[in-house]
Amino acid sequence: MKFSNFYILLLLFTLTGNVFSSIKNDAETSIKNIFGEESTLTFEKFKLQNELKNSIEKEAKQKFFRDEVYLWKITKNDSSLGFAILDNVLGKAMPITFLIIFDKEAKILSSEIIKYREAYGGQVGNRNWNEQFIGRNAESSFTVGKDVDGISGATISVNSVSKGIQKLCILAKAIKEKP
Repeated sequence: MKFSNFYILLLLFTLTGNVFSSIKNDAETSIKNIFGEESTLTFEKFKLQNELKNSIEKEAKQKFFRDEVYLWKITKNDSSLGFAILDNVLGKAMPITFLIIFDKEAKILSSEIIKYREAYGGQVGNRNWNEQFIGRNAESSFTVGKDVDGISGATISVNSVSKGIQKLCILAKAIKEKP
């Protein structure tokens, strides 16, 4: 059976859309678990301007996966509670999708792996490992083995996710300071 390019593209778009929808739903569930069901989430694709992107990449020593991240602003009764950023980092060969939830002062309230696609290193999704990031911000240190616990058998994932979290902390500070 021969499929036209149109049908192949349509199938890929449908599958990709469903994957993103699932990831977005998982992220929003995590945010609601922190801030409560009565909180209001405002979602946007946050375009990274080149100057900001390059500055953050240089400081964190890691490139962004894309030119945008997914950002949720969280409010309740017209009062800002914080925000959340969903991004990807490259594991050994596949992207690792993670969510960082910040308070309104850009300190981490929660760190969570939303989708892990590698065969090894999935221990970075462990809640206890992620809890070590709570309270950190852009001024915190993220050196694996010193400030961040290493995980045997997950060296690439630990380093990649730790730098990714640091990168989002720096971005969170810029978002917080943005008028």
